Amino acid sequence: MKVLVTGAAGFIGSRVMHLLASRGDDVVGIDNLNDYYDIRIKYGRLSESGFEKPFISDSYTSSGYFPNCRFVKMAIDDRAAMEKLFADGKFDKVVNLAAQAGVRYSISNPYSYLQSNLAGFLNVLECCRNYGVKHLVFASSSSVYGLNEKVPYSEDDKVDTPVSLYAASKKSDELMAHAYAKLYGFAVTGMRYFTVYGPWGRPDMSPFLFADAISSGKPIKVFNNGDMLRDFTYIEDIVEGTLRVLDSDPVAYSCTNGVPYRIYNIGCGHPVKLMDFISVLESSLGKSAEKIFMPMQPGDVYQTYADTSKLEADYGYKPKVGLEEGILRFVQWYKSDKNPLC
Repeated sequence: MKVLVTGAAGFIGSRVMHLLASRGDDVVGIDNLNDYYDIRIKYGRLSESGFEKPFISDSYTSSGYFPNCRFVKMAIDDRAAMEKLFADGKFDKVVNLAAQAGVRYSISNPYSYLQSNLAGFLNVLECCRNYGVKHLVFASSSSVYGLNEKVPYSEDDKVDTPVSLYAASKKSDELMAHAYAKLYGFAVTGMRYFTVYGPWGRPDMSPFLFADAISSGKPIKVFNNGDMLRDFTYIEDIVEGTLRVLDSDPVAYSCTNGVPYRIYNIGCGHPVKLMDFISVLESSLGKSAEKIFMPMQPGDVYQTYADTSKLEADYGYKPKVGLEEGILRFVQWYKSDKNPLC
């Protein structure tokens, strides 16, 4: 199977590319390698799949580990480059994980979200329909639930009250994807990812930020005075669920209104209090945190809580890694030589 993975230097994308290559698929990964967060961690993730920084360019680079895996530095909002990529690649399936991430960042940098998350995603959709892609799996986000108060969040809930431009862009992606599935008949599946953590996680997310501060004896910022809940999900569970979905294409006759489009929550289904999460992290690090309690930040929500029963029923998805084990694995990586930021 020929698969394109966009956002292949990202937290989820790098693991998806690695596991697809490991099992023998013909994989191409792309990423624009922007500096939204420390670029060293992106190059570090790529090195795990055999791509070393001096050889990465806007031409195909072959993996030193997998003869069936290549990488190209490029952005999904580059229309001409995307069309050439798809024409050359003849991909069977696409996993679109490229996006401008970050809820709070979208408050101060709104235009970057429109360019990547909307214009870039439109390029992905156009190329999928023009070049015979059978199945597109794309990243949405739990942030689309916005001001919803009913928990756990279900895929059938209304998602028309976003609290950040990032969330609005992800909901827009879902609407665009549904339109293309209806108009052109190729299979599309959206994945609403909940809070993902683990080794090689993003340095702008709370696990890494907290670990950094605690290890350095610096205070951590605890928003909403610690009264928050998050559906923390370990990276390997997220990737395993994503590949299950990729391997099984939705067909029109089994989908709502005969459109080959589906949307799934993918999370742990067991939200954790922020203070409990910090306690587990302190225990794994062997150090206590100095805490600065702060009000809720613009764009944040009080809780995330995934109803994953639909994904479990359709694909047998069941998270396996509990918080204590997942945090321990993260801390072991954080303290190791593999972490390029320490």
